[in-house]
Amino acid sequence: MKNFVSEGTTLNLTAPYDVASGAGFLVGTIFAVAVAAALAGQPVDGRRFGEVTLPKAAGAATQGQKLYWDDAAKNVTTTAGSNKLIGAASVPAAAGDAIVTLILMPTAV
Repeated sequence: MKNFVSEGTTLNLTAPYDVASGAGFLVGTIFAVAVAAALAGQPVDGRRFGEVTLPKAAGAATQGQKLYWDDAAKNVTTTAGSNKLIGAASVPAAAGDAIVTLILMPTAV
């Protein structure tokens, strides 16, 4: 197939703000986790598939529950609202847990 570009597991994106290695970030409607640190406006490889741990907002998350990215707070939340759907909890997280383990869903809209 001549028009195939890549699997899309990792994309080279432009960091929308300073990102640390392992931090989540949103470029338009594309959510990814930084493979390495990058300054705002610089190229950054972002992983779009797999199971990762990310910081979460207060509140519990049940296994299989949809999770969203709050780009203002730079964390994962169970609140949909204007937040971007990024995956589902693969492991339950208690209200007091600082992180959640999730499976990334590579959606672009």
